[in-house]
Amino acid sequence: MVDQDDIDRFKELNYDGFRRLAREPGISNNQRIGFPDSYREGFADSILVDICTKLPVLTRSGGTIVDIGPGCGELSEKLINLCAERQHRLVLVDSTEMLNLLPDADFITKVPGQFPDNIATLTALLPDGADALLCYSVLHYLLQDFDIELISTSVSKLLRRKGSALFGDIPNISKRKRFFSSDEGREFHRNYTGRDEYPTDLLNEPEEGKITDHTLEVFISCFREDGLNAKIVEQGELLPMYNRRDDLLIEPDLE
Repeated sequence: MVDQDDIDRFKELNYDGFRRLAREPGISNNQRIGFPDSYREGFADSILVDICTKLPVLTRSGGTIVDIGPGCGELSEKLINLCAERQHRLVLVDSTEMLNLLPDADFITKVPGQFPDNIATLTALLPDGADALLCYSVLHYLLQDFDIELISTSVSKLLRRKGSALFGDIPNISKRKRFFSSDEGREFHRNYTGRDEYPTDLLNEPEEGKITDHTLEVFISCFREDGLNAKIVEQGELLPMYNRRDDLLIEPDLE
């Protein structure tokens, strides 16, 4: 069970909202990145394993990795440690306030600002492109300020020919409604709320401004027009919101 007040606190976040959370005293790092502690506490290892299965370059050595919106949670810490072990170059793109909460190291380059506003800086910094780009639990915030075509085109510009990208942990309201319409979803809702009731409020939630199946289909189409393969992939069942979130994987079309 999760305190509803804790959830409501993070409902209307945007880029500037995260900048404020980065400076707010007395809150956890999970809260700074927009999650109640129960949503992320103890899940970072499982999340990173899931990411590595989809971006296997992370498990190799000597690559160039771009993380869009890393925040300051345990996952960003573990990704930094992995890149140090594997001798990757890691480019972190976030607000100055968030980046200041992350460590400095020779293999880390911090690019302040909101993606894709800083795409010119990034392409100049990485003229040969990135081997992998990660954007985890962030896409829905990007879509508040930028359209699908600009986001997808900017990602395509950053990837080298054999590069891959992962938009992870996407809150797809279409998938969420399908889940809460199922017996499993209704049981999940009862356990989650502690109340024996049908999740009518979730099923009737307005879709305007939310990511839906159609939104992801448009993304896939845009990436394919740029000569990349794009597809929806499932999250592993050990992840906290696997039953109501999607991952979007972008890979090169080398044929």
